[in-house]
Amino acid sequence: MKACIVTIIALFTFLNLTGCKNKGSVDSNGMPKTLMIGAVQSESMIELQKVREQICKFLGKKLGMPVEMVYSTDYSGVIEALKANKVHVADLPPFAYIIATREISLTPIVTLGSNGKPSTYQSVIIANGHSDIKSMADVKARSKSLTFCFVDPASASGHLVPRAYLNSIGLNPDTAFKQTIFAGSHPASVLSVKSGKIDVGCTTDLVFGIMIRKKMLNEGDVRVLWTSDPIVSDPVVVRGDLNKDFVKKLQKAYLDMNIEAPEILRNFLKIFLRDTTRRSYMVANDSMYSSLRKIAAGVKDLKAN
Repeated sequence: MKACIVTIIALFTFLNLTGCKNKGSVDSNGMPKTLMIGAVQSESMIELQKVREQICKFLGKKLGMPVEMVYSTDYSGVIEALKANKVHVADLPPFAYIIATREISLTPIVTLGSNGKPSTYQSVIIANGHSDIKSMADVKARSKSLTFCFVDPASASGHLVPRAYLNSIGLNPDTAFKQTIFAGSHPASVLSVKSGKIDVGCTTDLVFGIMIRKKMLNEGDVRVLWTSDPIVSDPVVVRGDLNKDFVKKLQKAYLDMNIEAPEILRNFLKIFLRDTTRRSYMVANDSMYSSLRKIAAGVKDLKAN
């Protein structure tokens, strides 16, 4: 068996796939035979899949065991895979991590950072760059005639943070707009606004650079109406039942990538960022996501899944 086997599956497959149903189990010492890593993969991000295959092979060599990437089409699918013991490790956005820890024990082990500080990104609310919606004041004044889209229920930048902001200015997203939907992915949210199918949407600021480089978006196609405070970058998390010494070994493998396989890390970073020289994996901890947890606790009737 190759050290890295990539399987792309949807949520229902996570729960019913018979051929891999025992791969997420651990022995009496908390050790997996094959390390299963869960992540979200959209059809527009095939290059990300290729880089994750490289990461998978690197980890397999460091750990001395097969490593498999298992993809879901959405964040909720990855959470369900963790809950059902189908994957041991997951690359989760911050809000999905917070949601998952309501029901299962998870520990963040690494995130991306620079000079000892975690990297951040921002949530943005956008409108079509050629529309007459030029500010959030316009959105508030005309909300009943506008359509709005979030990204994914478990997305921090694509749901939790913009929902909290809308509530703070007196717009309940469930009732204030003509229609409110979930686009399913960040590119889908942006393209829905660009095409005019949706009047106002949200995403992360990182997605613009990706879409422009892939010629999915041109400068000026969308207009940013609001930008959030910084959000700490996604953590790599492990299940609580994994062997503690193995978790330390896995954490060290990610950290060693900075020095032993910097080209893999650069290939990963350049998908999202123009400047890849100052970022690397660093140790993560739960306290990095305390502010988001407080936001989640303060949003009334939050629908996370």
